[in-house]
Amino acid sequence: MKVENTQVQMRKGILEFCILEIIARGEVYASDMLEELTQARMIVVEGTLYPLLTRLKNAALLDYTWKESSSGPPRKYYTLTPVGQEFLHELRLTWEEIEDSIQIIRSKPHGAAPPAPGPDDLVPPAPPFAAGDASI
Repeated sequence: MKVENTQVQMRKGILEFCILEIIARGEVYASDMLEELTQARMIVVEGTLYPLLTRLKNAALLDYTWKESSSGPPRKYYTLTPVGQEFLHELRLTWEEIEDSIQIIRSKPHGAAPPAPGPDDLVPPAPPFAAGDASI
């Protein structure tokens, strides 16, 4: 098993979140997104970004408008829809939970055992067998 494979999978798992965060700042051109994601070492290529943008658009999370460009053909600029804004809000909450969970796990000293279950963690006993119960 190569660590690089796991690292790529971890990045892929948060790519949608990162794309929505970038678009949430205001309308953005796909090439600018690609540049920012590359600078952030998310290792994204056009072949990954464009299908993902299409999927997010089809899910009604983002929209786009065409704008004329002084340096070539018109460009597609992406924005979040209200549904996309709510979706991103939920992802932000999930990200905070994940960060907290990882911090808890990483803060345990080496060799520390998990805490013993307390009385609230115990499974309640099964109800006693009643006379005439035909299920047994």
